Amino acid sequence: MTRVRRGLGAVADYLRSAPGTYVWLTILFFTTVALHHMSPEFEKEFLRQHSTNIHELSQNPVRVLVTSAMWIDSGRWLPYAALYTLFHAQAERWLGTLRWLAVCAAAHVLATLISELALLMAVNDGHAPPSAVNTLDIGVSYALAGVMAVLTYRIAPPWRYAYLAFLAAVYAVPLVTARTFTDFGHVLSVLIGLACYPLTRGRGRAWSPRGGLAALRERDAPH
Repeated sequence: MTRVRRGLGAVADYLRSAPGTYVWLTILFFTTVALHHMSPEFEKEFLRQHSTNIHELSQNPVRVLVTSAMWIDSGRWLPYAALYTLFHAQAERWLGTLRWLAVCAAAHVLATLISELALLMAVNDGHAPPSAVNTLDIGVSYALAGVMAVLTYRIAPPWRYAYLAFLAAVYAVPLVTARTFTDFGHVLSVLIGLACYPLTRGRGRAWSPRGGLAALRERDAPH
């Protein structure tokens, strides 16, 4: 029983160490449950009204920029719970809640506005259909990409370069192969996250596997 209490206490302490991440994740849980109780027709129209497409941005930019980050269009919450714990929680614990939130907001807002502006130009030039102004565009992936990118500075060289190669494989390759405006937004988010380097200053030494192993050896060494 004592071990169970200690385990629960450790989980509670971890959740409290990244409050923004887990409050956001809790909101996503409830909105995902709500989506599962909607009819397909209602869900499609509801999400479009909360989407950061060109039409909604021209009518209610602040509202949709906020609300679009509170829904998951895939309807699958558990994968995001894992991703938030793996990336968002680590970034928030490292940067602090306010700096982490600044990275999230910059990536989500700027990548959305720039990618939708590019789409609007494509529509005006005849390279995209007029119906694209009402394209469904919700979700948390731009903020996630930005946070994944800023975590580059948490990792010491040469491991940092392997992590950058991982980001390129995840985000740049789809842009080259599929060339959608969402893929363009993801790459923008990564670049915005990398541009948030000033927010990482003074947040401690970069992590490396060697340093982690050395700390373990020191902890386990007899005294």
